[in-house]
Amino acid sequence: MEILQLHYAETLKAWRERFLAHRDEVVRIYDQGFVRMWEFYLACSEMAFRLGEMVVFQIQMAKQKGVTPPIRDYIAREEARLRAGEAAYKPPLRLAGE
Repeated sequence: MEILQLHYAETLKAWRERFLAHRDEVVRIYDQGFVRMWEFYLACSEMAFRLGEMVVFQIQMAKQKGVTPPIRDYIAREEARLRAGEAAYKPPLRLAGE
C-alpha cells in the first residue's frame, strides 16, 4: 500500500473514532440516522484507501420518466463553468494572523 493511502486511511480511522466518541452528542444535535450514515461513510472511505479500490456510481432519479436529459453532458459543462470561475478568482493576500 502506498504511504499516502495508508496516511489517508489512518486519518479517516481517527476521524471515525473521534466521531463515535461523541456519538451521543451528535444524536442529540442531528438524529440516529445521520450517525449511522456518517459512520458508514467514514468506515467505507477508510477501507477504500486501505484496499486501494473505490467505485463511485452516479444515479439520477426523477419521479417522471423523460424529465432528466438522456445524456449527462450538462454535468461536464457545469464542472467546466465552475472551474473557470474558480480559476478567475484571486483571493486577497493575507498574512498569518490577519
